[in-house]
Amino acid sequence: MTRVVMLIHEEGGSFGASFPDFPGATTVAGDLDTLYRKAAEMLAFHVSGMAEDGDDVPAIRTLDELRRDPAFREDSEGAMVGLVDVDLPGRAVRVNISLEEGLLKRIDRAAEAAGESRSGFLAQAAKARLHTAA
Repeated sequence: MTRVVMLIHEEGGSFGASFPDFPGATTVAGDLDTLYRKAAEMLAFHVSGMAEDGDDVPAIRTLDELRRDPAFREDSEGAMVGLVDVDLPGRAVRVNISLEEGLLKRIDRAAEAAGESRSGFLAQAAKARLHTAA
């Protein structure tokens, strides 16, 4: 889990969140508790999408590093600073698993039909199952 700096702006009773290390990743809410929840969900979705698209996830800067950035100092003027925890994608790791032969054939056919590799298909299936279990 990595902590990511979030800027919080308030306007007219609504709160907006943005992330200096993830330009374009923003969300809004009517209160801070909801904002933090939505921001964590949105950032996880954003980072997941970057990984799926093959985009590099930017290096996450500490608050001290950001404070030395003139653009951050300008953007953060009048803002509150918060931290949000997010799981960043790691490197791929080879695993050895056992599956029933018929199931493996069905997985391979489905992966091929979807234009995916077996590993990619299984990873997506696991992510979907983990999402519904959360």
